[in-house]
Amino acid sequence: MTGSTSDVVVSDAPERNRFEAHIDGALAGFAEYMRGPELVVYPHTEVDGAYEGRGVGGTLARAALDDARDRGLRVLATCPFIAAWMRRNPGYAELAYQSRSHVSD
Repeated sequence: MTGSTSDVVVSDAPERNRFEAHIDGALAGFAEYMRGPELVVYPHTEVDGAYEGRGVGGTLARAALDDARDRGLRVLATCPFIAAWMRRNPGYAELAYQSRSHVSD
């Protein structure tokens, strides 16, 4: 199988506070979230070993971040995978939460 993401289907599962990625109907991975009125935190992303190398993680990251953008939310990526994906994809940099205590005059 190639690294194509065309067979990865991501959906929001709000009852489980996560986005889920399915391939051929099977759960391939998920990205957990804690969503508030102005901020969403992504603490953990997991891809089943059987589906690694098929673009599941990246597809989850893009779907989760696109959702945050659509909702007008800032993103706090405590998950190392999501944080690294945001750094590699600068089009999502404006979503990153910046603590006001670190802003200089």
